[in-house]
Amino acid sequence: MKSLEELKAIRERMQSQLNVRDESGDKTRVVVGMATCGIAAGARPVLNRFAELVQERGLKDVTVTQAGCIGICKYEPVVEIFDKDGKKTTYVNMTPDKAEEVVTRHLTGGTVVKDYVIPAKISAPGADA
Repeated sequence: MKSLEELKAIRERMQSQLNVRDESGDKTRVVVGMATCGIAAGARPVLNRFAELVQERGLKDVTVTQAGCIGICKYEPVVEIFDKDGKKTTYVNMTPDKAEEVVTRHLTGGTVVKDYVIPAKISAPGADA
């Protein structure tokens, strides 16, 4: 078990990395699904990596937050990016390495990493394709 001082330091570090959701719409939001299914699939290291990269690169116009269930457990870990213009991009089967590529190409370069996005049309089980 960590000491109380160590736990406080961890809490303060994480609070500085995870910004409060900005509802003003002038920031890009990175939302990581952290429901039980996401955590089991490895969402926590993905969340931590996004937070670290945003802080390391000084991306002041980007906030990293977490959400509960996003609703597509099959594709966890799931990360949704809401751009300043309101456009949503859903990245699936994320890893910390993929997070680094998304930060580099999408958040700083403005290009969606199409290899990691959810398919445009997903058939429901038993639906005719």
